Amino acid sequence: MFKLDNPIQNYAWGSHHALAKLLGAPSPSEKPEAELWLGAHPSAPSRVLPSGESLAAFIERDPERVLGTDAHRKYGARLPFLLKVLAAESPLSLQAHPNSAQARAGFETEEARGVPITASSRNYKDPNHKPELICALTPFSALCGFRGIPQTLELFRFLGGSLLKYVVEILAELPNEAGLAQVFSTLMSASPERKASLAREVLDRATLLAAIEGPFQHELSSAVRIGVLYPGDVGIVTALLLNLVRLEPGQALYLAAGNLHAYLEGVGVEIMANSDNVLRGGLTPKHVDIGELSHVLDFRSGPVEVLRGEEVGGARVYRTPAPEFELSSVRLPADHAVNLSDRRGPEIVLCEQGEVTLSDSRETLSLAQGQAAFIAADEPGYAVSGTGRLFRACLGRG
Repeated sequence: MFKLDNPIQNYAWGSHHALAKLLGAPSPSEKPEAELWLGAHPSAPSRVLPSGESLAAFIERDPERVLGTDAHRKYGARLPFLLKVLAAESPLSLQAHPNSAQARAGFETEEARGVPITASSRNYKDPNHKPELICALTPFSALCGFRGIPQTLELFRFLGGSLLKYVVEILAELPNEAGLAQVFSTLMSASPERKASLAREVLDRATLLAAIEGPFQHELSSAVRIGVLYPGDVGIVTALLLNLVRLEPGQALYLAAGNLHAYLEGVGVEIMANSDNVLRGGLTPKHVDIGELSHVLDFRSGPVEVLRGEEVGGARVYRTPAPEFELSSVRLPADHAVNLSDRRGPEIVLCEQGEVTLSDSRETLSLAQGQAAFIAADEPGYAVSGTGRLFRACLGRG
């Protein structure tokens, strides 16, 4: 068991307070702090204490012992998951992630073309897919997947506006995946002038209607916020095609490949396959590849499943189809210990509240709020005690 020193990513949409509070650092922070990364991703690996060696290098020195035989055989000398604490003060970009075959093909194509990994136009930073799960620590808002078409038709008819009539016409004639794909393609391929006109019309109409108590008030208020933050961005229209989901603390969302989504506001613990492949679709100054995004998108529509976790042996476990990861939370009342012997490989444990102690047959390791530890696969089991709550990242059961 080793403590970790974990890097912070300073993205413009981050919070000046949330991660500072978690880590006991001065608040407000000088720069917006968006994500705390806990893992071995090559672009920002955690460091093993006290040596300061990167976790990626630590794993590569003896991957079979650290990851376990099965994980090493399946994933090579690479930690399969990446854990984050995400703090969104303003909306992230509209985005989706590729499946395994798409990621591998896209990565190989860009490598063959000689596109530098650091190039702003690069779509695929690695050959891996990126399913992910977000578990809310605070009230959390997100756009997630395409809303059911009958409800979207109702929303756009209510919204009105001369420039948006074609959305209603297409979906009324093709109330299926093909219709959504056609609407999305038409929006994204419009001229910059038409995109700006659409964005202005939707912002004006949404501002008027959101002030009146009525249907879709939350969706329209969210669109107004997006339109003010990203003036002229047609993403305000795309956002109205998606489900608006509000999570309470402890609730979670699983995002499979092809799911068009954007986190809007809140703090959560996020776990994903160890990849940085993001295809963006708006609400960002970064590179947008319309063709590649359309290629990976899943245009199925309908409501979103909100995960509440399953109580298993004193932990709340959030199970997903992803074999690379599983997230669970353990709340510890005073003077109570929980034995964690159901081990399937390497783990990262984050103390999110209070103070906890990890102990095995040889040693103990104390974690204050915001601190984390890495536990190698060859550790047969350990106990956690103290008062507070921890999150445990490990391999999935798939």
